[in-house]
Amino acid sequence: MQTITLKIEDSINDKFLWLLNHFSESEIEILDEAIYQTDDEYLKSIKGMEESIIKASKDSIENYVTENKLDW
Repeated sequence: MQTITLKIEDSINDKFLWLLNHFSESEIEILDEAIYQTDDEYLKSIKGMEESIIKASKDSIENYVTENKLDW
């Protein structure tokens, strides 16, 4: 069995789901159905995140932690 992930344009979503529903359960199984969000949309959906990012962007560069200071 093979699992694939697809991003479906909104304009064909209903047609695509209609097509999938015409297969038997032994032929195809919908494992997950989610609405795609860009990173920007996702971050804006978190209460206070946008304001926090804007506030942090105004901080002095001395307050930043650079990659070479991280203990990975």
